[in-house]
Amino acid sequence: MDNLCIAMAKGRLAKEAVKLFRQAGYDLPENMLKSRKLIFEIESEKFEIILVKPADVPIYVEYGTADLGIVGKDTLLEENRDLYEVLDLEYGVCEFALAGLPDRKDTLLERKVATKYPDFTRRYFRSKGEPVEIIKLNGSIELAPLTGLADTILDIVETGRTLKENGLVVYESIRDLSARLVVNKVSMKTRQDEISKIIEALDQVVNGDDSDEA
Repeated sequence: MDNLCIAMAKGRLAKEAVKLFRQAGYDLPENMLKSRKLIFEIESEKFEIILVKPADVPIYVEYGTADLGIVGKDTLLEENRDLYEVLDLEYGVCEFALAGLPDRKDTLLERKVATKYPDFTRRYFRSKGEPVEIIKLNGSIELAPLTGLADTILDIVETGRTLKENGLVVYESIRDLSARLVVNKVSMKTRQDEISKIIEALDQVVNGDDSDEA
């Protein structure tokens, strides 16, 4: 049988994922992410690990190119793909929040919202029955209210430092976010034993202390 393919989001999420797999007893090289390689064959574990952009992880998993994936909940909410979300890995913790200039908070009716997450933003405001115009940006979201491009932003907030340094405040915390383990639906059926062992091993690392106390 082919090696089990795991898609990891490049950057900090992948670094934490490698650390997590090593803590769970899997033989992943500690320095594997220091090269520019995008595919790693871990024959001792029968793994193939691929590094992709965060937004692409759910796509690789949904289409079955990857059996499993590790990616942020923000990406899952935006992509809204057909897959199983099986475990909260409890790192990369942050939140979706609405933010803007402090003196504008109570004056916004029909507002322009700048975001990197247009699909999630559209669904969110539709569920609240609030009319908005969504402006998709790819970086420096904080600039939008400062330059008058948008009234407010919907973005990831971790410490709030960037908002504060740019004179912005959180209007509303929408939901908590963190890294998640996701699984292709067909793989979950055809390779259930292999995948279940990985889920259990990672769950033990993430939630082991809680399980011991129960």
